[in-house]
Amino acid sequence: MQQLSRPARRAVLVVHVAVSVSWLGLALGLLTLGITGYTTGSPEMTTVAYRAMKIFGDWLVLPIAFGSLVSGLVLSLGTAWGLARHRWVIVKFWLTLVTVLLSVFSLRPGINRLAAEAAAGTPAPDISLVVAPAVATVTYLFITAISVLKPWGPTARGSRLREAQSAEARAGRARRSGIKGAGVR
Repeated sequence: MQQLSRPARRAVLVVHVAVSVSWLGLALGLLTLGITGYTTGSPEMTTVAYRAMKIFGDWLVLPIAFGSLVSGLVLSLGTAWGLARHRWVIVKFWLTLVTVLLSVFSLRPGINRLAAEAAAGTPAPDISLVVAPAVATVTYLFITAISVLKPWGPTARGSRLREAQSAEARAGRARRSGIKGAGVR
């Protein structure tokens, strides 16, 4: 993919940060509602908590999850970070992909099942709607931390690409200065 221009990169970065922070906030909101539904002694409160989770699940979970995944892919492929040049980017990508899949195939169906039970008047507290958002919250916090700290070095591919770019830059400087054979090993 061609490198993004500076304005495009900045715009995608703003979108990615906004969507990713929204995903973290959504997970915290779902965790709060899940804890409320699980710990309250009131069937009415459990019903309200699970039905509110369904609204978030129906309207926000998928757009925010896919928005984070897609904007992250555009950033990684459209910038020097690349998708396979740095270990932290690879870890972030796979964790994001796994959490998107879990949101689609586990979280939303669990929310829908409990909301249907609550609507039928038989709300049963379920620890899974506490565990899933708790794990998601910890995962998103970890993803945020590695995005900021950028731990771990480049991959083998990233090191080769960096070395090739450095050699090319040295050769270009040498050509401009008129030195023959400089920058070539």
